[in-house]
Amino acid sequence: MPGTLFINGRFNQLTGLPAGADAVYAENGRIRAIGSTGELKLQLTGTDYNTVDWQGNWVLPGLVDSHMHLSMHGMKLSMLDFSNVRSREEMLHMIRERVNSTPAGEWILGLNWNENSFTPAIPPLRRELDEITTDHPIYLTRTCFHAYLANSEAFRRAGVTAATPDPQSGAYGRDEAGELNGWVYEEANMAFAAVQPEPDYATRKNAIRRACEDALRLGLTGAHTEDLRFLGSIETMRRIYRELREEGLNFRSHQLIYYTHLDEAEALGVRAGDGDEWMRIGAAKIFSDGAIGGRTALLQQPYSDAPATKGMAIHPQERLNEITVRARSLGFPIAVHAIGDGAADMTLSAMEAYPLQGISHLPDRFIHAQVLDAPLLKRMTRLQMIADIQPRFVASDFPWVMDRVGSERTQYLYAWKKMLDAGVVCAGGSDAPIEPLNPLLGLHAAVTRRRPDMAEPANGYLPEERLSIHEAVQLFTTGSAAAVAEQDHRGSIAIGNAADFTVLDRDLYESAETLLQAKVRMTIVNGLIGYQES
Repeated sequence: MPGTLFINGRFNQLTGLPAGADAVYAENGRIRAIGSTGELKLQLTGTDYNTVDWQGNWVLPGLVDSHMHLSMHGMKLSMLDFSNVRSREEMLHMIRERVNSTPAGEWILGLNWNENSFTPAIPPLRRELDEITTDHPIYLTRTCFHAYLANSEAFRRAGVTAATPDPQSGAYGRDEAGELNGWVYEEANMAFAAVQPEPDYATRKNAIRRACEDALRLGLTGAHTEDLRFLGSIETMRRIYRELREEGLNFRSHQLIYYTHLDEAEALGVRAGDGDEWMRIGAAKIFSDGAIGGRTALLQQPYSDAPATKGMAIHPQERLNEITVRARSLGFPIAVHAIGDGAADMTLSAMEAYPLQGISHLPDRFIHAQVLDAPLLKRMTRLQMIADIQPRFVASDFPWVMDRVGSERTQYLYAWKKMLDAGVVCAGGSDAPIEPLNPLLGLHAAVTRRRPDMAEPANGYLPEERLSIHEAVQLFTTGSAAAVAEQDHRGSIAIGNAADFTVLDRDLYESAETLLQAKVRMTIVNGLIGYQES
């Protein structure tokens, strides 16, 4: 197969390319030469190759989202999406419209509502949903994906009544009289998931396809994702991604294995690192707590705005340790969702008690790490694990998150800069569909520490944690590569590295505003065009 000469590109000096370079030659998915267009054409005299003209656009190493959920992002495209809703009334109006166009008895599903964006900050509850319909079950997922809202018909189908006890790792919201108020927390969600229609194979595959195509459109050359809770089995996951690749989808994925599928992994002989350049198996995924928005993230001390609770541990320490040991026995590192400092302590304790050394070349991963303190950060540094951070959370969670944790805990709140300065390798992701998949929005949040539509605070929230544009770009390039031990051949434009490029119409390094103005012109994966602006 002939190689490809990419010409007429522009590179920021921070990409480390030699002066005058505007062209890259790729062969078999790898970069073989870098230089000027004239130089490379001369070198390739007599060689059969294709030519792709970058037309003076700006070229970055391929951006990779280090933590998201491709399957749920794909499903989101067919659900009610409340991401931009700013009032309870607007949310109810959207639900009412969907009910009016949906046959009786079918589920009304939605996601990404956030009452903290409402004025006043009050979500609709069960009775208000019942006023819209008792003929349709309504089930709505909060933006954090750790809390939910349901109407009475959904509770009925789930077999949950006011007399139903809370599950060990979840809860049903209740009013002062003890009646169900519509809230569902953490693994109490399982009763509702069990009675919803099971998506068939075609639905699952189409969800993955739509998500990958959307990611390519947004300039992402790959994603680290956890899809097994939606896809159902490792065999189904491998089949879907294999078929999509055979059908011409040029997108890389790195698959975390939800810990409940470790038995299946053992039966199939699957280990971390297995796969090929398009789809590879990663760490075992574990949850240790919930989210700050629903006060289910586990804190060491009570919530400042709800002193009766510290949040919720998904597993007691002993069980978290058992899962870690099980993963280690099968050659898996662990990737642990830990948002609160209480969950961070539990997660680090499990990693310290059962070290990874000698088990896998892939690193352990600490996902989110939103509330920390100095001792926790020192422990993270010693472990040499990767921190999977989501800069866009800053734009969504401030200022209300400061009420949750109180002024005494803000020094290490979403402390990305302190992590980097301490030597913790950080990888950047979106956690889509919880946040927008667009990596440029994540870069903007990392640099400004505020929402794009906000002028204040001018320096952002906790401005000492702002990153430079170069540091932010590295989260999605070298950081994402390090998270999967691929920093020797991905994440930068260098001879021998993968030919993965994100091509934009302007230089992202100019200013924070440029991050919002830039448009993706082309996304190239393994030397192949995955997306091109029409």
